[in-house]
Amino acid sequence: MLRRTALLLGLALLAPLTAGSAPAWARQTVAPVTAADRTLGRADAPVTVIEYASFTCHHCGDWHQTVFPAFKQRLIDSGQVRFVFRNLPTSPAQLSMPAAAMARCAAPEKFFDVAGVLMHGQSAVLRGGNREDWYAPAVAASGRTVEQLTECANDPATRTAIQRDIDSAVAAGVTGTPSFFVNGRPVEDRSLAGLEAAVRAAAAAR
Repeated sequence: MLRRTALLLGLALLAPLTAGSAPAWARQTVAPVTAADRTLGRADAPVTVIEYASFTCHHCGDWHQTVFPAFKQRLIDSGQVRFVFRNLPTSPAQLSMPAAAMARCAAPEKFFDVAGVLMHGQSAVLRGGNREDWYAPAVAASGRTVEQLTECANDPATRTAIQRDIDSAVAAGVTGTPSFFVNGRPVEDRSLAGLEAAVRAAAAAR
C-alpha cells in the first residue's frame, strides 16, 4: 500500500516545477502570509519568521533536528514568533516533490508533525534507503488515509500550492535552502543565537 502511495505521489508531481526568474525590482520582496501557508504559533505574534526549505536538503534536515526544537520552545511557544514553512524542493526531485506533496496533503494541523518526520528520516533515504520506509511514519503522522493522500497529491491544487511557494522564493531572491526571513528581512545566520537576535531586533523595530 505504501509502495503504491509513493508511486502515485511521484507520478502526481512527475513533471518538475520551475523556479522562473523574477524581475529585479521584485527580488527581496517576501510574499505576505496567507491562509494557504502552513504556520505555527500565534497569528498575532509580533514577529513572523518564514523558512524556505526542502525535505531533501541536508542543511534543512540538520536545522530541523538541532535548532528547531529549541527555537520552537523559546520563540514560538512563548508567543514571540509565528513560524511559516514554505516548500522549495531541491534535487533529487523524485524524492523532494512527493515529500512536499505528502506534507502539503496532511491534515493542516499535522503538517509540522509530517515535516518533522520527513526531516528526521531524510539522511537514511538520501544514503540510498528505501523510500517507502521514509514515507511510512509520515503517512502515520499525517492524519489522512493513504487514499486521501494519494487523491490530494493528484489534485492540481496541490501542485499549484507548491509552485506558489517556489514563486515566492524566487521573488524574494532565495538562492538556497534553508533560507530565513524575519519580518520580511533575510537573515543569513540560521543558528539559534542568530535567529533570536534577529527576532529581538524585529520586535524592537515595530
